[in-house]
Amino acid sequence: MSLLTIINDDIKTAMKAKDKNTLAVLRMLKAAFQNEKIKTGNELSEDEELTLLSREMKQRRESLIEFKKANREDLVEQTNQAIKLVGKYLPQQLSEEELQVIISNAVSEVNATSMKDFGKVMGIVMPVIKGKAEGNVINRLVKDQLN
Repeated sequence: MSLLTIINDDIKTAMKAKDKNTLAVLRMLKAAFQNEKIKTGNELSEDEELTLLSREMKQRRESLIEFKKANREDLVEQTNQAIKLVGKYLPQQLSEEELQVIISNAVSEVNATSMKDFGKVMGIVMPVIKGKAEGNVINRLVKDQLN
């Protein structure tokens, strides 16, 4: 079952429960899926769905940081709820230890020895980890291993 189908079902449930906040976030996700579908001109693959959800999650996390800086507690709470809801559709996030193992394997696979090999390592790591960890965490861990 595609994520869009699951989101549509959850929209119906939120409508019946009259949960306006959840409904707003779900409708936003649905719109993002539909816009991406129109842009690509075909049904989204599972990888494309994960990429889209990761992008939406990243936007919310960036917004959360800005709202905290501006002392907008009302928006911080609302954004936290949206992050939890979007996170429900993402695969379980990998721990740093699990990420370290994947990154170590990639480093040894390409015989990476310095930061010059950063792109090669990231090229191997990102398809494996797609949607299962934040890009900035992966970036930091790869740099730590290459230094």
